[in-house]
Amino acid sequence: MPITQNERMRIEIEPGVRVFVDVEGPGLVPDGPRMHERPTLVLLHGGPGYDHSGFKPFFSRLADLAQIVYVDHRGHGRSDERPPEEWTLDMFADDVVRLCDALGIDTPIVLGQSFGGFVAQRYIARHPTHPAKVILSSTSHHMGLDRKLAMFERLGGARARAAAEAFWMRPGADTWAVYDRVCKPLYNTTPQSAEAGQRTVFRTEILFASAGGEQRTMALLPGLAKARCPVLVMAGDADPVTPIDDALDIVAALPPQWVRFERFAHVGHGAWRDAPDAALEVLRGFVCGA
Repeated sequence: MPITQNERMRIEIEPGVRVFVDVEGPGLVPDGPRMHERPTLVLLHGGPGYDHSGFKPFFSRLADLAQIVYVDHRGHGRSDERPPEEWTLDMFADDVVRLCDALGIDTPIVLGQSFGGFVAQRYIARHPTHPAKVILSSTSHHMGLDRKLAMFERLGGARARAAAEAFWMRPGADTWAVYDRVCKPLYNTTPQSAEAGQRTVFRTEILFASAGGEQRTMALLPGLAKARCPVLVMAGDADPVTPIDDALDIVAALPPQWVRFERFAHVGHGAWRDAPDAALEVLRGFVCGA
C-alpha cells in the first residue's frame, strides 16, 4: 500500500506515538568552505484542538533566517489520535523535548501561541536548559475569566460577554457554536480570512476537555522563575481571550535579565494577524539577536 504524504510526515516521538511535522527551510546552508547551521524555530500552535495551519503562510517569512518546524500537538490535527488522559500540559511540554530528540534538534527556539504558550510556559518550568530562546505570544498563565469577560464586553457588548461566559463556564458544542459566531470575530482588530479556518483540522473534544478541566486551575507563573534563556513576550492590547494584563503578569514573573516585552497597540490575538510587518520586525530581531 502506498505511503501517504501525511504518513511520511508523522514522526514517532515515543513508542506508538506519532505527531505530524512539516519543515520549511534548510538547517544547513553553504557558507564558503563550510556549512552554516541556522537556528531551528519550533512552532507550538493554539487551541487546544486546533492544528499548525494558522502559522501559514506568515512564518514562511522567517525561513531565510531559521529552519521552521511546524508541529501538530499530540492528538491534534494530523497527528495520531491519543486518549484524553494524555491531553495535559505536562505531556505536551515534554513532547517538545521528545520531538527535538527525534529530529536531532539541539537548543531550539520555541514559539508558543495562545494555548501553545501554555505549553511553552510548562516547557520552561520542566526543561529550563533545553531551549536557546522562547517566544510567548498572545498567551495567559491562568483561566483569568474575569479579565476575559471584561474585554469581551468592552469589544462586543453584553452579548459577547454572555456568550463568552456561557462557553467558558459550560464548554460544549452548543455554547461553542454561539461563542464561535459572536466572540471569535472579536479576537482580532482586522478581518481574518474565512479560508484559514476552513483549512484547520479542529478536534473540538480536546478544546472542551481542556476548557472544562485543566485550564480552570492552571497556574503557570511560579514555573517561569526557572527560565534560563531569553524569553520574548508578545501581546496585543486589544486581545480579549488572552488579555494584556495576563502578559504583564508573565513578564513580571520571568527573571528580568531574560525577559523582553513587546506590546502592540490596537492589536488582538496573534500580533502578526493584525500588524504583520511590526510583528515580523520583532520576531526577526529576536531570532537573530544574541
